[in-house]
Amino acid sequence: MDEISDVRYGDGLDEGQLRLLGDVASKRVIELGATEPPNSLTLAARGARAVLVDPSAAVIAAVRRDAAAAELRVECHQVELADLGFATSASIDAAIAVGAGVERYDDLGRLARQVHRVLRPGGVLVIAVRHPIRAMPDGAEVVLRRPYGSEGNRSVAEVFMSLKRANFSIDAMQEPLAPAPGADHPVTRMVPSLLALRATKLGQ
Repeated sequence: MDEISDVRYGDGLDEGQLRLLGDVASKRVIELGATEPPNSLTLAARGARAVLVDPSAAVIAAVRRDAAAAELRVECHQVELADLGFATSASIDAAIAVGAGVERYDDLGRLARQVHRVLRPGGVLVIAVRHPIRAMPDGAEVVLRRPYGSEGNRSVAEVFMSLKRANFSIDAMQEPLAPAPGADHPVTRMVPSLLALRATKLGQ
């Protein structure tokens, strides 16, 4: 397992730079889809009551193994990202969804509604995904081959409205310009790397 440092958002960006999640000590925090290395391990190391949701049996087994080796406690559930029936309403302080798992999840609205249900009033959901503009070029080619907001490439508006309709208030949004490690094509130095949002639960 890699050395545990800080919650990672991808492309070399972490919580120390983006400051979206805040202090997690003693809070119950769900990671929705494991990153590599898993943020749930980092959360546990920082004093959170960490929970991991991931559909992959192999991922769950690896996280359990790594948590045991590091003497950390991570509550693991092998389920789809929105299948949060194991958590009672208003029992979670924060949720974090980073990378491919949430990017590829078909029904972002359902995921947002389920997260809203399990969050405590005022709890936060942090989402960090590849910026939809970064997803438009086909590989390293300059020619844009994937229309903005096309299937598998949600627009910023779609992400924003999915959260608003689930009764979240979006109180932070960042679009950092950070080339992916090893990327040397000009396109990757001219467009945002990530779309990172923090949304706060409204209502009960």
